Amino acid sequence: MKERERVRQRLLADPGVVATIVAAVREQVPAYAALDDGRLHEVRAIAAWALDRLLHLWVTDGALTPADVRRFRGIAAARAADGRPMQAVLRAYRIAATVMTDEVAATTPPPGAADAFALARMALTTLDTLSEEMATAYTATSEDLTADRDRALRLLLDDLIAGRHASIGALTDRAARLGRQLPDPYCLLVAEPAEGDGTAVTQEAAAGLLAAFDGPGGDPTPPATVRGSRLVLLLPAEAGRVAPRALDERGLRGCAISGESLDRIAVAYRLAADALDAAPAHAHHPGRVLTDGDAQVLALLGGRPATTPEQIGRLILGPLVQPGRRHLMEALTTYLDTGSANAAARRLGLHPQSLRYRLRRIGDLTARDPRDPWQRLTLDIARTIAH
Repeated sequence: MKERERVRQRLLADPGVVATIVAAVREQVPAYAALDDGRLHEVRAIAAWALDRLLHLWVTDGALTPADVRRFRGIAAARAADGRPMQAVLRAYRIAATVMTDEVAATTPPPGAADAFALARMALTTLDTLSEEMATAYTATSEDLTADRDRALRLLLDDLIAGRHASIGALTDRAARLGRQLPDPYCLLVAEPAEGDGTAVTQEAAAGLLAAFDGPGGDPTPPATVRGSRLVLLLPAEAGRVAPRALDERGLRGCAISGESLDRIAVAYRLAADALDAAPAHAHHPGRVLTDGDAQVLALLGGRPATTPEQIGRLILGPLVQPGRRHLMEALTTYLDTGSANAAARRLGLHPQSLRYRLRRIGDLTARDPRDPWQRLTLDIARTIAH
């Protein structure tokens, strides 16, 4: 027993052992490879605790206590809530146990045969117990979450917009257990009262907005959650087309982001929230929702560019950058430079009506009216930085 305690003290005093365990788990289990710093801190803490407990069981020839079992069950319940697959969690523990036995074997002098057999027996027995207990807790929690579908979907969206997820695959599986499929492509809509005074979206307005996006045949309402005074909805990309009217009818305004990938929903939420914080009042018009282009321009103006100038140009100008529409781009540039349709027409040698027709075509193609102050500003910024 003294030799085992010597090995235990040596391993617990070496922070490199926990680091080696975590590195091995991240290398061999994809669900752990993509964890952010906050989740990795939790993994390190669990690894350090588990290492201490397992080595103690080896030293004392003991077994998991009820307190140990409760903690492992709590860990499993947390993994069910955040969507990390149970197979990945159990594999992580098996890898951790393998690393621990390798570290014990590498000590000098190495443990004798009896101690080595005791270590192997303890590891196998403990892994068998915790596998059963954790699987039971994981299943029970998953069933509870599935039963409370609305709450589970809200938690899923909360994790998405906060970036708390191991992988999109895990979240897709989590959504599937709730009978849902994450929309891809998607539209993340962040809505708030049109006054923008910090008052929260009323329950009536929220219910009406959710109902507006019900699918045909009684399809379920989209995942939704609340962030401060704002309502956040995860919609199919095509639903973004009806968002302006749906918001306007309920006295709301909003920002809809649809150009980010599923693994960047947290980025999409931050863009939308920052855009609503920063947009001037005249950027909000009845029947219009701020989009990716508006959000990216506002991020650029705030000194927090989230993409390249070329991408901002594509988001705002859209089809105007195509070679066959050079005449429209020329009309827009001249209009922005001169400040009026008549002056732009004279410079281009066009009839004023021809110039106004081109401006209308620009509005149709970009969904931005060059005569509107805010939209003119976004067009001006886009054509400037795109070149």
